[in-house]
Formats: sequence, C-alpha cells, structure tokens
Amino acid sequence: MSTFTEADLPVDVHHGELITLADGTSIRFESNGEAKNIMINDGFEPATTLFPGNDFIVETAGSKYKVTCEFGDSMHIEKI
Repeated sequence: MSTFTEADLPVDVHHGELITLADGTSIRFESNGEAKNIMINDGFEPATTLFPGNDFIVETAGSKYKVTCEFGDSMHIEKI
C-alpha cells in the first residue's frame, strides 16, 4: 500500500493508499459504487460520503484540506 505525506500535496490517492498529514491525521477512502466513503484516521465509519463532483473540507491543527472525488478509483487532496 502506498502512503503519501503532506509534502506530496496536491495528490491523487487511489484505493488502498492513504495520506498522512503533518499533524498525523490520515485520510483514505473506500469505494461505495461511484461514491467514496472518506475515512479519517483509523475509524471504520466514514466522515462523509462523496459523490463525483463533490468535495469535503478536512480541518486539522489550523490547516484545511479539500478532498474531491470524481469518477474513477481515486480522491484528490489539496491544501487550501
């Protein structure tokens, strides 16, 4: 499984990969049909479910990150 860090931003994270932000927060996703269940840290419950074209803002330690999903097997993460 590939892992990314905040230094890699912006980045497309594919199924089975995760990104760990500067404060240790990790973000990954699991596919749910065309939707993506966005998981924060080690939790099994999604923080949100994104459909193609939607985004979600993750706030950690004073920083904000935008998670966007489109069709395909990846989510895009960028610092805002």
